[in-house]
Amino acid sequence: MWLETPVFQEDLERFAAQEQIPWQELRGKTLFLTGGTGLIGSTLTSGLLYANRQRQLGMTLVLLVRDVERAARQFSDQRAYSGDALVLAEGTLERLPALPKPIDYVVHGASPTASAYFVQHPVETISTAVGGTANLLALAKEKNAAGFVYLSSMEMYGTIHTEAPLTEKDVGYLDPLVIRNCYPESKRLCEALCAAYASEYGVNAMSVRLAQTFGPGVAANDKRVFAEFARCAMNRQDIVLQTEGRSKHCYVYAMDAAAAILTVLLKGQAGCSYNAANPATYSSIREMAEMVAQELAGGKIGVKIAATEESRKKYPADHFLNLDPTALRELGWAPTVDLMEMYRRMIAAMGL
Repeated sequence: MWLETPVFQEDLERFAAQEQIPWQELRGKTLFLTGGTGLIGSTLTSGLLYANRQRQLGMTLVLLVRDVERAARQFSDQRAYSGDALVLAEGTLERLPALPKPIDYVVHGASPTASAYFVQHPVETISTAVGGTANLLALAKEKNAAGFVYLSSMEMYGTIHTEAPLTEKDVGYLDPLVIRNCYPESKRLCEALCAAYASEYGVNAMSVRLAQTFGPGVAANDKRVFAEFARCAMNRQDIVLQTEGRSKHCYVYAMDAAAAILTVLLKGQAGCSYNAANPATYSSIREMAEMVAQELAGGKIGVKIAATEESRKKYPADHFLNLDPTALRELGWAPTVDLMEMYRRMIAAMGL
């Protein structure tokens, strides 16, 4: 179990020790989290429960889940040491369950993450994202929550033709008629909803624009490129790219992402968005593949291109997303893990 691995235990200790996070703001509070069973959500859940115990915060964490029994199995280790601090609330974004009062903070991370899903289910991608976010913002307004954070994506920047660092104001073009763009377009609209609720209703709502995130907790059979590259290295199989691999962007370690979310939740400014990325990881897909082939596989595997017109439709057009995290750094956050170490720690937790 990846939760029991030394690398993840080290992550938990580092997370709970971060002094830029105003932990006292969580003392005796209730935090409602969606997307808690995904990589980022489960990492944040584990970190919060560990810090809750270590710092004796008396916090309650309520997770929105579709299947309580399945979630109970997934979080069995955390529940063993957190007791009543972890509450599993069965429901959906469309039909929220009855929730304890008060809800002091909301983190909204529920979202599909697979490119194939976006292309096959664009209507559901848009409607769930926008409708679900509207429901949660209404909940935050009703509960008079002290903070609301929406987990957005670097993809909302659209087409960028420069490799210069991107601040939160440097948004590029998106063609709304390209089906794959249903995902970044919905992210943009959800950010707009956060800003609208902040402006019209005074909800302390903010967004975090996450770079692609990975680390311990990624399943060994995950279909995203970073997991595929890791498997290829461990199994001594050539890496086969479904595009030319020219797109370049940043990455962020899963526990660094969790710290970024909590930092924004407790210290961010209403109506604002914040980039969460490690600029040192900025590289193209092909460069990352070649790094993995050389460093992890010792040069014993190669990188091949097998791009077709059909395969290209599943991925964004070539883009450059060199996210500038200065605004988040000014809140005290800083990335701690580089790209190669992200791979090493992910693989160690996978047990490959």
